[in-house]
Amino acid sequence: MYRLLIADDHPLFRDAISRTLNLAVADGSTPEYELLQAASLEEALSVIAHHADSLDLLLLDLDLPDSHGLEGLARLREEADWLPVAILSAHEGRETVLEALALGAVGYLSKSSSAQTLRDALARMLAGEVYVPAQLMRAAPRPAPLSASSASSAPASSVPVPPPAPQLAPSLSDAEFARRWQTLTTKQRGVLERMVLGESNKMIAWQLGVAETTVKSHVSAILHKLGVASRVQAILLASHALPAVSGPSETSAAPRRETPRSNAHE
Repeated sequence: MYRLLIADDHPLFRDAISRTLNLAVADGSTPEYELLQAASLEEALSVIAHHADSLDLLLLDLDLPDSHGLEGLARLREEADWLPVAILSAHEGRETVLEALALGAVGYLSKSSSAQTLRDALARMLAGEVYVPAQLMRAAPRPAPLSASSASSAPASSVPVPPPAPQLAPSLSDAEFARRWQTLTTKQRGVLERMVLGESNKMIAWQLGVAETTVKSHVSAILHKLGVASRVQAILLASHALPAVSGPSETSAAPRRETPRSNAHE
């Protein structure tokens, strides 16, 4: 059984998530869950302290009474860095998603997501994957991401602003990224572009008409050639640098298969 914690100040929303998971467990479509609840960041930290040996995942809202934007995530990474944290928020800016990943979030879910999307995302994150919603990654970047640095507009009683987000991906000049981009094969470029869109290996394989093991091999080669250690680092690096290089690759621009409806949010 998995033990989850949701930190959200709306009781009705927390109860709706609880009912969604309970229904999924009842019909046998997901493993058994126990959902703990907190209405504030301080309450969440208290629950974490009492259940440190059994928590598997925290679902964190970005608008808690005692936390503004991503400062709550930053504090959790300082005080409970062992606990995987996923954002569950109404904020859907692409830059906010990227900044959350840079701070160490293992996923980002919109509150407008369907129940099936929530169940699928939880299964992937609990299996150790990073969940990046394709529909949010495809959105145009917002000029002002919701971050700890925007806390100047928050009430004076807010907690202190945490330090800037750590750099989880190497900082490369446009010229250096372009050089590394040229070392990628056409197929690897297409895979990287789809990674930036938030697509899973399974979805990329479906789109390109290849085996999932082939996609995994491409991903490994991409990480090596870009000089990064993880999929998240590659996404963070490429999402900022790709606009500086040439247009979409042939592989990315011409998918071989139509996206299946059931996997639209992968």
